Amino acid sequence: MQKQNILKKKPKSSGDIQKIALETIEAEHTAVFQLKNFINEEFSSCVEAILHCKGRVVITGIGKSAIIAQKIVATLNSTGTPSIFMHAADAIHGDLGIVQKEDVVLCVSNSGNTPEIKVLLPMLKSFGALLIGMVGNKDSFLGRQADLIIQTTVDQEAYPEHPAPTSSTTAQLVMGDALSIAILHCRGFSVADFARYHPGGSLGKQLYVKVEHLYIHNEKPSVCPNSTLKEIIMEISGKRLGITGVVDHNEILQGVITDGDLRRMLQKNPDLSSVVATEIMTVNPKTVEVNTLAVEALQVMRKYNITQLLVVEEGKYKGVVHLHDILKEGII
Repeated sequence: MQKQNILKKKPKSSGDIQKIALETIEAEHTAVFQLKNFINEEFSSCVEAILHCKGRVVITGIGKSAIIAQKIVATLNSTGTPSIFMHAADAIHGDLGIVQKEDVVLCVSNSGNTPEIKVLLPMLKSFGALLIGMVGNKDSFLGRQADLIIQTTVDQEAYPEHPAPTSSTTAQLVMGDALSIAILHCRGFSVADFARYHPGGSLGKQLYVKVEHLYIHNEKPSVCPNSTLKEIIMEISGKRLGITGVVDHNEILQGVITDGDLRRMLQKNPDLSSVVATEIMTVNPKTVEVNTLAVEALQVMRKYNITQLLVVEEGKYKGVVHLHDILKEGII
């Protein structure tokens, strides 16, 4: 067998490469734009069927369509619609037990005529589950067997000389997003709901990480109202936060002293021997309650261009939360 002489082929010029890439993008753009023709009453019926489903949405496919099916499953799960992926080939070799009567099955296939799909669909129909076909060929086996159809027909793949799935899978992906977002909207699924399904992401953390989760890891610098300048400097320096609270004997916050306050005082007051905390401190400092969301504390810091906030609970001084504490949590 003669080896292909691929490496000896003359490479395309940079202009040719860019032209091919642009033509691919244009072809897929056209395919996606034409999907608007398939947003119809039957599409709405598919959304309604999923909204009223008492089981799960089981999404199946084979080849590249199976990969798209997995992405649709991920999007639906993250937006509050319980979904599961079932590979069409595995389904006809034992995984069909995944499907229950109250489920909705979404089968993704461009041709709608692959051998595995032809074997699978009659079995699905016998289970009594509602079958939705996301299909490019409406007259295919899948198109005829499905109870409802979401059409994803494309005129051609991005590279007409080669049948590799490109425009067709892009159309499936976009239609899957359209389906998911329509369901999300009908459920009234909010940003807060989304964050509950993404507790590890920055959005999730914005809705559950509170100041009380952060300040406890820091030192608690504090001085009395009559503390000397030396005591104040030692406290600020020792606790390494650039700040100290001034509290009375009941731990009620009286004021705050920052390292900036110290520098300004040293410039103005030549007699330092009798200086006490009350002469340096800022009264009514910016504070946050312990149960304040960290993202709200960050907003206060940004508003007043500061990097620390004193944390209080019903007026009692609890500690310090620093800008770095919030940023380390990935809250931005």
